[in-house]
Amino acid sequence: MLLQGKTALITGAARGIGKAIALKFASEGADIAFTDLVIDENGEATKKEIEAFGVRCAAYASNAADFAQTEEVVKQVLADFGSIDILVNNAGITKDGLMMRMTEAQWDAVIAVNLKSAFNFIHACTPVMMRQRSGSIINMASVVGVHGNAGQSNYAASKAGLIALAKSVAQEMGSRGIRANAIAPGFIETAMTAALPDEVRKEWAAKIPLRRGGQPEDIANVAVFLASDLSSYVSGQVIQVDGGMNM
Repeated sequence: MLLQGKTALITGAARGIGKAIALKFASEGADIAFTDLVIDENGEATKKEIEAFGVRCAAYASNAADFAQTEEVVKQVLADFGSIDILVNNAGITKDGLMMRMTEAQWDAVIAVNLKSAFNFIHACTPVMMRQRSGSIINMASVVGVHGNAGQSNYAASKAGLIALAKSVAQEMGSRGIRANAIAPGFIETAMTAALPDEVRKEWAAKIPLRRGGQPEDIANVAVFLASDLSSYVSGQVIQVDGGMNM
């Protein structure tokens, strides 16, 4: 198993891509700590699915955008598991709108949840990883953070920030054995994209050389690579998982 003996902390993992990453990590032997804004029946169900792999799992209700809450969650994870070897900054929201109509509240909410949350968790986890002299940080970015997208200036800015954040942390922490990378998913089949009108989904698919959307498991597979020793010499990179859409 590629992640045997490691503990992974994954934000926003009760459902969607975060859940897929948690399940994949568990299948590779990692103990899982995950957060979500509220641990409801979905979170409890995810916890049981993870534990079915025979690994330890704990779920923490936390607002990832809150600096003080993040510090407390990380302390609790360390007390519960003894180490934090992998951090996946996956928590994210969208509040789309054209720039001229976007409200300050829409901008601030997306930047806080998508970007500030990653700062919060990296700030809290890097001292732990520095003492261990090892660690892998994975920021969940997006292809729109690479090329932008009309109607998503707040989301694109937050995801571009996650890419630059990973590159900067990679430079700062490399000498301590800590790697940082970003994954930039393209059009992934999730509950969020399922809610889009059919014509929008068809338009997206037409732009993708593979002519289909990706699955959450496609992202999880790349996350396993970046979390494991298979990528021990990979740091400061952004891997686009988009079916060739953004070549």
